[in-house]
Amino acid sequence: MKKKQKNYELILGASITLFMVILLLVGIFFTPYDPDAMNGSAKFAAPSLAHLFGCDHFGRDVFSRVLKGTGTTFFVAAATVILGGGIGIFIGAFTGYFGGWADEVLMRVNDVLFSFPHILLALVFISILGPGKYNVILALAVVFVPSFARITRSEFLSQKEMDYVKSARLMGASHIRIMFVHIFPNVLPAVLSMAAIGFNNAVLAEAGMSYLGIGVQPPDASLGRMLSESQTYLMSAPWCAIFPGLAVILLALGCSLIGDGLLKKEGGK
Repeated sequence: MKKKQKNYELILGASITLFMVILLLVGIFFTPYDPDAMNGSAKFAAPSLAHLFGCDHFGRDVFSRVLKGTGTTFFVAAATVILGGGIGIFIGAFTGYFGGWADEVLMRVNDVLFSFPHILLALVFISILGPGKYNVILALAVVFVPSFARITRSEFLSQKEMDYVKSARLMGASHIRIMFVHIFPNVLPAVLSMAAIGFNNAVLAEAGMSYLGIGVQPPDASLGRMLSESQTYLMSAPWCAIFPGLAVILLALGCSLIGDGLLKKEGGK
């Protein structure tokens, strides 16, 4: 009997993500200091027991701001995946199952959106909508729809001709029941791996746009904006950039490893 190998990517990714989720949950209910409180006497204070991650150029506690910024980035990425993924999954399921002219029209629109670089397209939407947390979510959600639609459509196309689907049709099951009760559970592993990869991309996109100043706006703490503000002080106060950067890396790495682990698990079936 062949011994089942452990999925180390999935285990490590889940562990890193769980650690970051615990941190952001702590940040929701408790922070050592007010993330926005300025203290001139603590300006550029080095990491210590009083300030674990040190203080920035306004004397704000970096640890408190990283906790809040991690929560903001996680919220934006999760909302983006839920909104963009939900729309994309519905479009992909509809076009993959029914086909016809609707499939042709929607997939051509999907191909047009997919042909543009994601970040560039998101920047176009942000320039129209304006900066802000919720506008970033809307812009990234629109950008993510084509990826989810394409994956879901491909899976539905391969599943709808399976024997279990034909049996369900013979038994008189409705199209909605076949799509979401019979087919969708078999498509779910591919969708989950896509969601993990999409979350990783959303984290990086949000951090990038906030770094440029067109993403999350004050007073909301943002990891990307913290990196932007700290770049002038990299030599004199490197902790202002190291800890927000590390938070971005861990958030992205955890979900990237989960996505790789899910793909490996699906491929090993």
